[in-house]
Amino acid sequence: MEKVKLEIVGLSYSQTQSGAYALVLSEVNGKRRLPIIIGGFEAQAIAIELEKMTPTRPLTHDLFKNFALAYDINIKEIVIYNLVEGIFYSKLICEKEGVITEIDARTSDAIALGVRFNCPVFTFESILSSAGVQLDDPDGDGDAFAMSDMDDEDKEVEEKDEIKSLSLSDLEQKLNEAIEKEDYELASKLRDEINKRTS
Repeated sequence: MEKVKLEIVGLSYSQTQSGAYALVLSEVNGKRRLPIIIGGFEAQAIAIELEKMTPTRPLTHDLFKNFALAYDINIKEIVIYNLVEGIFYSKLICEKEGVITEIDARTSDAIALGVRFNCPVFTFESILSSAGVQLDDPDGDGDAFAMSDMDDEDKEVEEKDEIKSLSLSDLEQKLNEAIEKEDYELASKLRDEINKRTS
C-alpha cells in the first residue's frame, strides 16, 4: 500500500473530551486533515518541542531520545498503520547500523518522539479516507498552531491583556517561573510577547 505523508498543523483543546487534546495532522499537498484525540501529557510533550522550549529537566520523550541516541538508534519515520474502533495504531521505524526495526507505539507517543527526531509521519490512504476530514478552506484556522479553548474566549482575551501590560523584565521573570512550573502553554504566550517586543 502506498503511504501518504502527513504534517502537524494544529493542537488544541478537545471540544468533545474533557482533559484531552485534538492533534490535527494534514496530508502534504492535500486538503484532508486527520484529527487524533490525545492526552494532556502527550499534547504538552508535542507542544514544547514544536515551540522549541527547553524544560528544566528532560521529559519522558526527551529521555527516550537521549537513550536511543546514546546507543546509536535513530527513528527514521512514524507510520500510523491501523485504525480499530476509533483507536489509531502506530509504529516507529528505527535504524541501527543499517538494521531496520519496527516498534509498536501509541500514536501520541510516536508523534512526540517523531518531532524530537525530526522524522516524517506517514499513514495509508485507507486510514485517511475513513478517518480524514476534507478541508474546504486550506488557508483557514486549521494551519495555526494553537492551544486555546474555544469555549473560553473571554478568559483568553483577559490573559492576553494581562501579558501585554507587563514590562519586559516582568515578562522574562514570568517566563522563567512558567518553565519551572512546567506550564508550557503560558510560557509559549509569554515568549511570543517577548519576541514581539524585541524583534
